[in-house]
Amino acid sequence: MIRNLLCMTAPVREGFDIPCHEIGPASSHPAAAFVAGLHGDEINGVFILSRLADFLNSVEAGKYPELRLVKRVLIIPAVNVLGVNLRTRTWPFDKSDINRMFPGSTNGETTQRIAYAVLEATKRADYRIDIHTASTDFEEIPQVRLHGPSEAERETARMFGLPAIMERSLSPVFTTTMMHSWKVWPGQSFVLRIGQGGTVQLNHCQRVFRALVSFLGRIGILEGVQIAIEDEEVCSFDKPSAFRVYAEKAGTFVSDRQVGRWVRAGEELGYIYDSFGGSVIEKVVAPVAGLLTGIRRHPLLFEGDLILRVNRKG
Repeated sequence: MIRNLLCMTAPVREGFDIPCHEIGPASSHPAAAFVAGLHGDEINGVFILSRLADFLNSVEAGKYPELRLVKRVLIIPAVNVLGVNLRTRTWPFDKSDINRMFPGSTNGETTQRIAYAVLEATKRADYRIDIHTASTDFEEIPQVRLHGPSEAERETARMFGLPAIMERSLSPVFTTTMMHSWKVWPGQSFVLRIGQGGTVQLNHCQRVFRALVSFLGRIGILEGVQIAIEDEEVCSFDKPSAFRVYAEKAGTFVSDRQVGRWVRAGEELGYIYDSFGGSVIEKVVAPVAGLLTGIRRHPLLFEGDLILRVNRKG
């Protein structure tokens, strides 16, 4: 069933709604809650969750007789609906970041009321998944991000079957994020980071869609899922495993390398060209042997811009 999580009004246009899907048997709280589109330029997550909602609604309608949804799932494909419409990262009216407005308030600014409604709908779920992308300039490998995880979360993270698990401390700087508010409640919380902002990268989206369906099967929410045996190793990385390369000179960065491949130390991964002269002014090489987990896609560089990240296997 699709319903409106929150109905909002605007001063000089028609009102707008934040839709959500509640699918599966009625219960006091959802077994799994999926959220995307806290930032309006993170289109991969919006697309993945809209497709997941359509799929699970089809399961409920009996279109896949071999499958059965045995527990309730909540899906919010896009929180920042106006940001998605206008292709802006922040809330368009005051440029605020919704993911810095948690736990929210019923009497606060618009974004605080949105944050409150999202948190109230999701906080009691057994499994909570927040989908993000990197910036519009940078592409990241599909990954699970763990923030101050429990041992149970470390084990569950592997059930997504994505190639990388990145572990981070729960920073006191980000106390107003949804993840920080989730961690107060019983249950398990995960961030998925997928690809590049501002676009739909179909290969990443298809991979993560399949991962979410398999995940629902593995945790016992969706019965009848045929779990494929992954032929790719799932690697866990802590923060010190990340080695970053920054531009020493401004110019035009060009690379045909794909995230998710293993590279050798010193391997050439791209070039920085003089933007007007056309000559190569810098070769960009892998700082260590490891997994290429992120690379810049916007070609124009300032000195000091992040170009790529390689994570070394421990």
